[in-house]
Amino acid sequence: MELKYDGFTPDEMEEIKRNIFLSTFDQVKGWARSNSMWPLSFGLACCAIEMMGTGGAHYDFDRFGVIFRASPRHADVMIVAGTVTKKMAPILKRLYDQMPEPKWVIAMGACAIAGGPYVKSYSVVKGVDQIVPVDVYIPGCPPNPAALIYGVNKLKEKIRYEAKTGKKVM
Repeated sequence: MELKYDGFTPDEMEEIKRNIFLSTFDQVKGWARSNSMWPLSFGLACCAIEMMGTGGAHYDFDRFGVIFRASPRHADVMIVAGTVTKKMAPILKRLYDQMPEPKWVIAMGACAIAGGPYVKSYSVVKGVDQIVPVDVYIPGCPPNPAALIYGVNKLKEKIRYEAKTGKKVM
């Protein structure tokens, strides 16, 4: 957007351009949502240990605005970390349904993405995306905390892009 004000000197116009920020309400809302994520931790196996390590002092997830919540009613992101069994699938779906809109899902680890080494087992779901829509996939067995931080940053970019364009990205 170009600012046009009559009656200002070029120096004053330059000062105005450096100090006035123009945006839309949706972009500000997207920025706020992306910088204040409250994930519901859904740790089911070894990936959960890495997720907990990310929340610890060494990686300090809080500095990215990510604060773990224990209730789905207070969460806007679900991090599914580990093997999802067919007995656990309805519970995962119920928790996802209890989360308020807008909500996002991160599939963390090979088991959450595609069943991992248990893919041939009759009791394992072959990917959490068969139960809930997944926004970000973080591969690995298990992915390290740096990979989880990278995935969360990718989700933040996605949230800001969707707020800016108004288009839902799959």
